[in-house]
Amino acid sequence: MSNPTLASWLVVASLLLMGCDRTQPKEPAKTVQPPASAFRPIRHEAIALPNLVQAHPRVYSGGQPHGAEGFRELRELGVKTIISVDGATPDVAAARAEAIACVHLPVGYNGIDRIRALELAKAIRELPGPVYLQCHHGKHRSPTAAAVACVGAGLIEPGEAPALLKLAGTGENYLGLHRAAAEPQPLSPEQLAGISCEFPEVAQLPDLAEAMVELDHRFERLGIIAEAGWVTPPDHPDLSPAHEALLVSESFAELIRNQAADTHPAEYREVMVESNKHALELVTAIGSVGSEPPDEDTRRKLDGLRSAIAERCKSCHQNWRDNQFVLPPP
Repeated sequence: MSNPTLASWLVVASLLLMGCDRTQPKEPAKTVQPPASAFRPIRHEAIALPNLVQAHPRVYSGGQPHGAEGFRELRELGVKTIISVDGATPDVAAARAEAIACVHLPVGYNGIDRIRALELAKAIRELPGPVYLQCHHGKHRSPTAAAVACVGAGLIEPGEAPALLKLAGTGENYLGLHRAAAEPQPLSPEQLAGISCEFPEVAQLPDLAEAMVELDHRFERLGIIAEAGWVTPPDHPDLSPAHEALLVSESFAELIRNQAADTHPAEYREVMVESNKHALELVTAIGSVGSEPPDEDTRRKLDGLRSAIAERCKSCHQNWRDNQFVLPPP
């Protein structure tokens, strides 16, 4: 029998290969972790942490912890850093007792400026986490700060920020906070790394005189609205009656909580408390009107509440601010 030719061998080899199982062994299935953006905000029930909301696996927001129990709850959640966005001085000692670091980056009710937004994004990216952003009640400033920070740090998508405010119960009249949550965009790691900022335990806050000057400005805007019949003035379309009344009320609340207020007579605090009471009544009365011009009776009520606040402001100026406080230069 003659040796097969090369062509014959090629035919045989082709037939053999056709019968072979060329299926490659499959790799074991891998567990795929969902991206961070797949997380949806959760509202938690807590004993001593008001309005506790989890914005991201490493970011919570809420109110001022109620005593030692609140700080223990934070430790049990695994929180390593508290970022206070409230105007009041944070309780650094109580946080330290639970081995939690404190950072003070206060924001206002009228919004979050660009610099503070960058600092908040950098903070939640670089500080030990999980982090807990807190304000006084945990309904307005802290969830807004959490939304702005998470978007800037790339932890949530920009379109998810409004849902976080809704979950926390942020009031619709806090127009500046809602605008702040709608504005941020994700920052690149290079942008975050290039931000130079400090993270103080206690921030240097404006003194009472500066806070009162800001309150004066807000009250003046409320006066413009009153002259227009308690509707948005045609020549000031940016002034919302409900929003401006709310900012006046929150200004009084901040003055009451200001640590420096404890050094002044009890009468001073009484004036602030009474003024805030009238401001809250003003907020409620405006809210009952809606977008329509108020009727004559409601208008008289609104004018009366504003006048009552003005009288107390005048008394405060005469008795304390003008005589005892050092005003900033104009």
